[in-house]
Amino acid sequence: MQSSLAEDLWAVPLDLWSELRALPPWLAVLIVVGLSLVAARVIQVGGDVLIRRLTRRIPTDVDAAVLRSIHPALYVTVVLVGANLGVLLVTDAPEWTGPMEASTLTLIALVWAFQLARMGRRVAAEFTGEKGDAARVAPIFQNVWSAVLLGVTGFFVLSLWNIDVTPLLASAGILGIVIGFAARDTIANFFGSIALYADGTYVVGDYIVLESGERGRVEDISIRSTVLRTRDDMLVTVPNSVLNTATIINESSPQRERRVRVSVGVAYGSDIDEVEDTLLEVADAESIVLDSPAPRVRFRGFGDSALDVELLCWIPAPVMRGRATHRLNKGVYRAFTDAGIEIPYPQRVVTMNPEHGAPDDASEAAETLADGAQSEAADD
Repeated sequence: MQSSLAEDLWAVPLDLWSELRALPPWLAVLIVVGLSLVAARVIQVGGDVLIRRLTRRIPTDVDAAVLRSIHPALYVTVVLVGANLGVLLVTDAPEWTGPMEASTLTLIALVWAFQLARMGRRVAAEFTGEKGDAARVAPIFQNVWSAVLLGVTGFFVLSLWNIDVTPLLASAGILGIVIGFAARDTIANFFGSIALYADGTYVVGDYIVLESGERGRVEDISIRSTVLRTRDDMLVTVPNSVLNTATIINESSPQRERRVRVSVGVAYGSDIDEVEDTLLEVADAESIVLDSPAPRVRFRGFGDSALDVELLCWIPAPVMRGRATHRLNKGVYRAFTDAGIEIPYPQRVVTMNPEHGAPDDASEAAETLADGAQSEAADD
């Protein structure tokens, strides 16, 4: 029963194909190509409506990224299949039908590979904005997904054109050794990216400080490298193998709030309580400073020329550190000036021994210096 039903269903398109072959070639081609264009247009318009309805009901945007990537490949495939059927209606010569079919399937494979690669980028972009493991693995998933698509599409296209891939597979071992030596830096960078993901060192959007001194926001994490955008709006590309063995300070983890330290020296004899109150007033008056945790002042020690005091306060994000330090320094200087609190210059006390006395005039001093120079030359 099932086999007869399948045969009946398969007989329907065969009958239609026979009827089309009975028509004049130009009319048959016009019908097939026209129907394929109409079907592609229906899929395009209907797919847009379906995507809008589905994406409204599903809370995340990942489904929209998947559907919008697959949708164009569907109607392009319909058009290419229609064009290939039109050629088959014109001629049955193998020297034409074979290459035409291989060319059509090659274009379809390339279109699907391109759209699936775009889907990987869109899905990775959706996960990048989130927190947790998904955000860390998204850039790596995007690059691995693109590499797999490239390999699968390449082997499929080679098989379409009757290119034997067995020699390629047989020599893969030797080729792998050669590539391993030639691309050891790339392989090291790849495993470095895996290690950075496994450790959860940073994700796209974090503000990090490298061991070499560069600091900036993580713009992109690829298999080979990590791209930072510095405060000077320049992009710095660092290999992942270097980052895997370097000391990295992630100022966006575990939370984005960061503490700012403003060190200042006040003259000996200053009222230390008044200094503390003045510094706290400066922090409270600055809008960029967070109320929680509350600002605090610490008396750090006795310097050579001043009492060392430090104002500690928190800001919303590490990228605001420079702006916050600038504003707080200006506020502290103005507040100390208004309160009469002295910020002393470095002081040195020079004491002369009265037993040796001092030269009476400049000539005597010059002679003393000359005698000293001659004695030193004699010693040498």
